[in-house]
Amino acid sequence: MSRFVRWTAAAAAVLLVAGCSDSTSDSGDGKGSAATPSPPASSSRASPGLPASLTSQKLDWGRCEGTSDSPTPGSDWQCATLKVPLDYAKPGGETIGLALIRAKATGGNRIGSLLFNFGGPGQSGISVMPSYAGTVSALRERYDLVSWDPRGVGASEGVRCRGDKEIQAAESVDPTPDDPAEEQAYFQDAASFGKGCEKSAGKLLAHVSTTDSARDMDLMRQVLGDTKTHYFGISYGTELGGVYAHLFPKNVGRLVLDAVVDPSADMVGHAKNQARGFQRALDDYLKSTGQDPDQGSRKISALLKRIDAEPLPTSSGRKLTQGLAVTGLVLPLYSKQSWPALTSALDTAEEGDGSDLLALSDSYNDRDASGHYGTTTHAQRVISCLDDKQRPTAAQTRKLLPEFRRISPVFGEFMGWDTAGWCHDWPVAGQYDTPEVGAPGAAPVLVVGNTRDPATPYEGTRKMADELGKGVGVVLTWKGEGHGAYGSGSECVDSTVDAYLLDGTVPPDGKVCS
Repeated sequence: MSRFVRWTAAAAAVLLVAGCSDSTSDSGDGKGSAATPSPPASSSRASPGLPASLTSQKLDWGRCEGTSDSPTPGSDWQCATLKVPLDYAKPGGETIGLALIRAKATGGNRIGSLLFNFGGPGQSGISVMPSYAGTVSALRERYDLVSWDPRGVGASEGVRCRGDKEIQAAESVDPTPDDPAEEQAYFQDAASFGKGCEKSAGKLLAHVSTTDSARDMDLMRQVLGDTKTHYFGISYGTELGGVYAHLFPKNVGRLVLDAVVDPSADMVGHAKNQARGFQRALDDYLKSTGQDPDQGSRKISALLKRIDAEPLPTSSGRKLTQGLAVTGLVLPLYSKQSWPALTSALDTAEEGDGSDLLALSDSYNDRDASGHYGTTTHAQRVISCLDDKQRPTAAQTRKLLPEFRRISPVFGEFMGWDTAGWCHDWPVAGQYDTPEVGAPGAAPVLVVGNTRDPATPYEGTRKMADELGKGVGVVLTWKGEGHGAYGSGSECVDSTVDAYLLDGTVPPDGKVCS
């Protein structure tokens, strides 16, 4: 099963393309495993003292090696492995390796390292950073561009919870169950996924939280030789940046948070936010084609019901199920440039051919032409289920479904059921309802929001700034379409962010770019 909407990077626009993933839950509380999760951010504002063997380690930068999921980058790029504690409560104990990638600054007046997290959670920085470098070429003049695969992701002890054949088989599971048999299959599939993650990750499963990654970032800062952390977080990366600022306010340098996750929303709140955001984007798309949004949404909903009853044939021989169709709808809403692809896919689906929607869905689910799936959605789930304490039951979700349908007639029901299934019967308990991001005393953090962002709706921008604290969170607004603002075509946004990162120029709080 795969979640229909995940916080992913602005790289979604590069992809036309990115990824998706789903969930389900009937039990009230996550089961504890033998491993004990690292303490959440609220329990400790700093890690116990780390040994010199970690803080003084020397990185062996060398040629980057490609993988089946990530091609070898150009000669400008170097890779290394950073040792970090498996468990920050035991800093002198077992370590794991984090894969890092960098391109050194091209100019003479170097500021330091600029860390990038591209969202997900679970997006590989190793694979995305080289393709994103052109967008941030101006920043490379004074920064080493650095990214990494967070713990549990890709080359950093990456978790694979299922094989390719199992993933494809699970795509037939109905993500909006219509009867007790479908509901049972939905929850059985969710539980099976969690068991696969536990088998793959072992004791790592309890140590892949956002808090763990924030502590990794501060160790990274020390090993890279920076006195302050300079950071660019996109989508889920904004939550990671906020948690970092909370834990290490005095180490905050220049932080940019773009496409902001609402830190005040719990799991159900995020699902409502995203249902609202994607419906808003769909309405804008429908208006752009001359359609009435209400009528257009009803037409799409009717198409999805027909597909639920009888999946559509495709040129590949696979069937387009309702779940795959919704995933295919979501992807082009990440970028206005992709709207024509949505028109084509909907037209062919209305004619009885699911090929175009399936191709969009496969791109979102990281499935290549050979039938191999990437692991981004696996890492997304193990990280978010360790973060999220909330475990809505099936009964609770059924009561919420009418509200979800009102929020979005197209996406609401899918997002509602997702809250019940995502962390169903998960082997490790979640850490918090909402992350702590308050960072009193930190340097100003630039919080960038797009008013028509589908995946991380704009309302979260001001909430993040408010929770960071007075004098810390500084809001920059772009009145645009798509996921993320920087590099999306606004010279105003790009120049404001560049001035902040390169010169330390903090814009007035509330600046608006049309």
